Amino acid sequence: MTHTPTTRPALAPRVDCDLPGPRSAEFLEHQRQWESSARAYPRNLPIAIAGGEGDYLWDMDGNVFIDFLAGAGVLSLGHNHPELVHAATEQLHVLTHGLDFPTPAKREFVDAQLSMLPPDLRSRMRMHFCGPGGANAVDAAIKLCKTVTGRGDLVSFQGGFHGSSHAAMALTGLVAQKRPIANGVPGVHFFPYSYCARCPVGLSPDSCETNCVGLLERSLRDPNGGIPLPAAVILELVQGEGGVIPADRDFVRRVRALTAELDIPLVVDEVQTGCGRTGTWFAFEHYDIEPDVIIASKALSGMGLPVAVIFYDQRLDGWAPGAHTGTFRGNQAAFAAGTAAVHVVRRDDVLGNVRHRGRQLEGRLGVLRGHPWVREVRGLGLMWGIELADPRDGRPASGYARAVQAYALRRGLIIELGGRDDSVIRLMPPLTVTAEVIDLAATILLDAIGHCEAAVR
Repeated sequence: MTHTPTTRPALAPRVDCDLPGPRSAEFLEHQRQWESSARAYPRNLPIAIAGGEGDYLWDMDGNVFIDFLAGAGVLSLGHNHPELVHAATEQLHVLTHGLDFPTPAKREFVDAQLSMLPPDLRSRMRMHFCGPGGANAVDAAIKLCKTVTGRGDLVSFQGGFHGSSHAAMALTGLVAQKRPIANGVPGVHFFPYSYCARCPVGLSPDSCETNCVGLLERSLRDPNGGIPLPAAVILELVQGEGGVIPADRDFVRRVRALTAELDIPLVVDEVQTGCGRTGTWFAFEHYDIEPDVIIASKALSGMGLPVAVIFYDQRLDGWAPGAHTGTFRGNQAAFAAGTAAVHVVRRDDVLGNVRHRGRQLEGRLGVLRGHPWVREVRGLGLMWGIELADPRDGRPASGYARAVQAYALRRGLIIELGGRDDSVIRLMPPLTVTAEVIDLAATILLDAIGHCEAAVR
């Protein structure tokens, strides 16, 4: 049985045919023929999407999946949340595109976003609207810091991901992404990140005194350290594409203390962790720090309408008019949806649900901590990773992870891979996910891990 995009099936995980089904295969072939070879997600998740609602989506063949990818974290309130759809639809009848002119929709959005910041930050933050994606906001943050400080070097961290644009890619740790691109942005220095499952400085957990941050401290304080005082230090509080690695608390606080001591703007990249993903509106709140610049994008509209911003301390507001522009920085429908999303988050205690469902998911995944092929189970809020490694030599178990992803898809669960050699199973459900759906998804995932272990052995 096939479905048109407007047909809503019963919302329960169900796969009635081999994947891809015949209609999905037709769409995938059309995509292969006419779209760029850079397409990524359909290669490992071979479906053509017909529609979605809440925690579920369905393909062109009527198969129904629990969606624990959620548009790579964009769909914070799930597919087609009715209040967000209504807000965006109403705005479409008023104004759709406003460049950087002030409008009622934009003003309400600004006020809503600022209201979610910690009180001490709220009063001194400015907002800049960028192009529609997170990478453009990364570019904007770096340009701002270079402009204000007059410096040119930058510090980033191994394993980090900040986007695929030319400048953002230079700040990203993955070498394979940068290798084909000659003459990348110069002056970027990479330092170890607190990845305790694979200690970047080769120490055992018993001897760890957050030595990874010590190298940064010594290098920037040492006049013979070889690195000029940088324009900025950019940091993810939870490395997402890097494998869902929450930063060590001491690591973060020492980075903040160092950058404050040396008057280096600290930029936190909250593109993936922002808007409630970790159980607080921004992940830096878990660490009791105050950054100088905050980058936000993915979930700002709550429903996938593109918008990207940077928040920054007003002392850094040194740009000339037009210093960083973007034609699509005035997406009025996204502003309207984003304002509605903040209202829903507050009214329905969505952050409380993130914390409760995160603990539920952690409890269900806890049985994996003794699994010989599971190096680590880690996460924060509703952002979790299961790192698979060969127990014989510690190498990333990429084939095992791919097999788990494929098996889970055939059972009606969409999950993503990331981390070193794509050996980390990543879970990013909507922030409104129910306890029932968490249990269903965890059951499918644990079954997939158990089933595929035999094949790996």
